[in-house]
Amino acid sequence: MQTRQVVFLTGAFSGASLWHMLTSSSSEESRTFESLNPATEQVIATVAEGNEIDVDRAVAAARRAFEGPWRTMRAAERGHVLLKWAELLRRHVDEIAELESLDAGKPIAAVLRQDIPAAIDTLTYYAGWADKISGEVVSTRDDALTYTVREPVGVVAAIVPWNFPLMIGMWKLAPALACGCTVVMKPAELTSLSALRIAELALEAGLPPGVLNIVTGPGRVVGDALVNHPDVDKVTFTGSPGVGRGIMRGAAGNFKRVSLELGGKSANVIFDDADLDAASKAAAAGIFFNAGQVCSAGSRVLVQETVYDDVVERLTTRAEALRIGDPADRATVLGPVISEKQMKSILDYVDIGQKEGALLTTGGRRVGDRGYFISPAVFANVKHEMRISQEEIFGPVVSVIKFRDEADALRIANGTAYSLAADKLAHERLVYDRNSEGILVVIFRKRPASNDRRAHGAERVWRNADQRYA
Repeated sequence: MQTRQVVFLTGAFSGASLWHMLTSSSSEESRTFESLNPATEQVIATVAEGNEIDVDRAVAAARRAFEGPWRTMRAAERGHVLLKWAELLRRHVDEIAELESLDAGKPIAAVLRQDIPAAIDTLTYYAGWADKISGEVVSTRDDALTYTVREPVGVVAAIVPWNFPLMIGMWKLAPALACGCTVVMKPAELTSLSALRIAELALEAGLPPGVLNIVTGPGRVVGDALVNHPDVDKVTFTGSPGVGRGIMRGAAGNFKRVSLELGGKSANVIFDDADLDAASKAAAAGIFFNAGQVCSAGSRVLVQETVYDDVVERLTTRAEALRIGDPADRATVLGPVISEKQMKSILDYVDIGQKEGALLTTGGRRVGDRGYFISPAVFANVKHEMRISQEEIFGPVVSVIKFRDEADALRIANGTAYSLAADKLAHERLVYDRNSEGILVVIFRKRPASNDRRAHGAERVWRNADQRYA
């Protein structure tokens, strides 16, 4: 039976019909939780709180759809449905952007520039793959026909973080659906609304009932129930290492496949031959975008000692110039962090950094008395061993660390528990290294043909979870 879970919004939104949603289940206990606007701390929605019974129903609906209409549908037709869904997202761009901005505190300009185009592009890309997934014939012996067949994994549990609800959500949904899997998605409790709206549009696009199911609620209930459910075949999760470890333990019960992306402490490395203004601009963008709430944020800026003071000054100036304010204002660059809890955690790290002996050159304070705004913080004189250099803060806080030469830069860049991303800002380098896991974490490319002294392109090395659904 296909049922509905309703989101009751308490406010009005200009030009938007943001008021209800599909999903596979409705809580019999009718428990709800409130969704707040991080910029105002006001309630913008009351959302149904799912439980274990709801998860059971959602997984059962997903299993029926997997064994029925979705898996047996022609692959090309699946692709057409996904393309129609992408077109509906394009038609509703302003509505979805407003909802994402309200719910997550994201500057609307950034949502329109980054989040929504990335989500639509992802969906369009994987829609094209739906009828191009094939096996191969393997040459083994003359009297045998040996071949491989790629089949959909089955029912996928997608657990989505709050920092990029729409974009990362689509990173999980699009490939799974294109491969013929069905999905039970748990959006973050803090940012459930855009997931509910785009899923409604998926139904309008022709996605059969049960193919996509949204169960809202706390991770300790809904997430745990999905991870431990015997009829879920794969879990894909983006979030903290602690929760990721718990998911691996829970998934062992029925040997679920697992994809995890668990954060980072990425390094921007600036050499003394870089264009320092361009390098500082890139480094500031790398940490302060989305208020620093990015898994690949360049939260460590490694600077060669000969230009260290200059770069610290430039980063401080850029941090102080960032426009903090209402996310609905298209001129706003820095919005609030997601919650009071996250704000307190970030401010605690600012205190820790100062107690450890780092120099706070600017920021690191709450802005105003309403909303979870924090002024962007720049720490100088940071030692590699300090907690603010080693631990993921997930906020607008950058640690500027001095290095001597290439070998020293590589040692520091690779010297954390994380290995997600790295950037270079230099004019002429070709340096590489691999950490203990064999992951290439820093790479610098050779000088281009011109004698241009600009920083050439922040070469990025990205390590992400292996998302396989077939």
